[in-house]
Amino acid sequence: MRTRSSESFIVLPLLPIFLIGLFPILLLSLLGPAGLIILGILVASAGLTDILDANGTFSEQIIVHGFARKAERNGQRTALRSEMRFAAVMIAAGTGLAAAGVGGLALS
Repeated sequence: MRTRSSESFIVLPLLPIFLIGLFPILLLSLLGPAGLIILGILVASAGLTDILDANGTFSEQIIVHGFARKAERNGQRTALRSEMRFAAVMIAAGTGLAAAGVGGLALS
């Protein structure tokens, strides 16, 4: 037979996750569609920042390390493309959130 033990030890490690998730929930509930627009702009801005960071890292590798073998260049290009694909998904998600917010404002 299993004994019941307290699960209160898990509260402290989960507290930061709760506090981080609290902001978007309050933003959406208090601002409604306008909060969705703001969240969409923030997500799209993070995607744009990721693209700029990926390009900067790629350029830094090319400038600092100079000539690289073909395999190394292919690896660098693959990393750049991978980061840019993820950033494009973030931009698309942010645009979708902003569009949903605009639609919500138009309907309300």
